[in-house]
Amino acid sequence: MTTPITARDRAKAERSDAIRHEAALLFAARGYNGVSLEDIGAAVGVSGPAVYRHFAGKQALLGSVLVKVSHDLLTGGTRVATADADAEERMEALIRFHVDFALRNAAVIQVQDRDVVHLADDDRADVRHVQRDYIELWIDTLAPLLPADRDELRLRVQACFGLINSTPHSTRAAARRHAATGDVLARMASAALRS
Repeated sequence: MTTPITARDRAKAERSDAIRHEAALLFAARGYNGVSLEDIGAAVGVSGPAVYRHFAGKQALLGSVLVKVSHDLLTGGTRVATADADAEERMEALIRFHVDFALRNAAVIQVQDRDVVHLADDDRADVRHVQRDYIELWIDTLAPLLPADRDELRLRVQACFGLINSTPHSTRAAARRHAATGDVLARMASAALRS
């Protein structure tokens, strides 16, 4: 039997999501060491100590941000890669999914690149495990289209991720919101995978 979700549960989940969102923006802008729980609380409209009702501390909050986004990426990617489509359509859809994800989550990508070293060991292991699964998903999707061994496919996939995930560092926020940016990135990523 499932316990019904109450309005209070929904409100708490929404507040936790808001805290994660603002923490990602602040960590991206200032770095993990440049942000306090008071800063994060203020960005959400609560006191710093109120953040403890949702997260055990700043390191736990960072872990929640990066673990959640890693799982979201794998879940969404799996949904796309297992769709009822031919191999070419699945690969192109997976590329587009990752491009869209990167453009919408630029702050989290910046945090991942710079602040993953601050994660607790368990969170770091979880993030790395999910990332490996995501890479394998891409390799499995690319393999029917490109006759190469898994090591070469892994190299191609990781280089493609480097191209896509560099966007938060190399473009302004306004440019990331233009559809043309996503289209260019998707074409470049597709070409990079197959070159």
